[in-house]
Amino acid sequence: MVSADRVKFLRRKKRQAAIYQYQRNCRYFAQIADGLKEAGAEELSELGAEDIRPDFSGFHFRADKSTLYRINYITRLISRCLAPLISFDCQDSDTLYQKAKQIVWEDFFSDGRTFAVSGNVSNSSISHSKYAALRLKDAIADYFKEKTGKRPDVSVRNPDIQLNLHIRNDEAVISLDTSGGALHRRGYREETVSAPMQETVAAAIIRFSEWDGSVPLYDPLCGSGTLLCEALMMYSNIPAGVFRNQFGFEFLPDFDSAAWKQVKQEADGRIRELPKGLIAGSDVSAEAVNAARTNLMGLHYGNKVSVERADFRKLPTVEKHVIVTNPPYGIRMGGGENLEMFYKDLGDFLKQKCKGSSAFIYFGERKYI
Repeated sequence: MVSADRVKFLRRKKRQAAIYQYQRNCRYFAQIADGLKEAGAEELSELGAEDIRPDFSGFHFRADKSTLYRINYITRLISRCLAPLISFDCQDSDTLYQKAKQIVWEDFFSDGRTFAVSGNVSNSSISHSKYAALRLKDAIADYFKEKTGKRPDVSVRNPDIQLNLHIRNDEAVISLDTSGGALHRRGYREETVSAPMQETVAAAIIRFSEWDGSVPLYDPLCGSGTLLCEALMMYSNIPAGVFRNQFGFEFLPDFDSAAWKQVKQEADGRIRELPKGLIAGSDVSAEAVNAARTNLMGLHYGNKVSVERADFRKLPTVEKHVIVTNPPYGIRMGGGENLEMFYKDLGDFLKQKCKGSSAFIYFGERKYI
């Protein structure tokens, strides 16, 4: 008969021997929107990633621990970073279930931690993403049920641990989401108006404009202020993840708290003050102006960004500025104004009142470009 101490020793030895895919090759996967891939690759390189290789929905890249932490904390364009645990041929759900149960899940879970699973399946024998994710969830739950008699709780809205299952061409990869949720959720957006711009898209527009603070930046159709917030964060070097209480990489078995503390301290130490008047915006909607002001006030130096209620047609000249804006369209117009006339007026405003300025306009409908 094997003693209880011997069982504990064997379990400890098994945990110590578990080496996951990301540990063997230091390779991770960054998800990003298709239109942002070129800029995303540049940003990954700037943050220290190496051997960046594009794939179906993002990039494979190599990074040490500090670089992985830095990317998650600072990136403005990446949606999330995944750490692959295992990959395997997978032509049926039973294989998926059995392979998943071979992972030493207590390396990631402790009592009270909740989890969620997202799945994506393409060109494979398993054809339903939600079903595949459910089988992975069941494997984890059964693993703990058999070992401890208790199943970990699933939390769809706010899980501690987020797992990702990707099956393509019958090749499955089970990964831990090191970001701990979509990175575009910065945490400053408390108020919105209809069809708000996603933060990563706004950050990309600021990046594409090459605005460096040498001239003022203005958004005459600011909505809830996402472009203004992202411009502020970029200029003041505010890490995009500054409001996150926890990242998924903190649940990895080889998490280095000292390295993470240093990465955070270095990034926070580069935050700089925003000169008053350098960033400003306006909108004809009082609701939008209030939302923009509220969102800005949650950010460092947000009180130095001026947002006023004004119709762009009645604005004074905005010369020698960088103009960035996302004109309202479709649902954001509310059906109360003719789009063609609206865009004509916008063009006249840019030509007549913005001399010496550069304008970067993100259109929701290509035909109005």
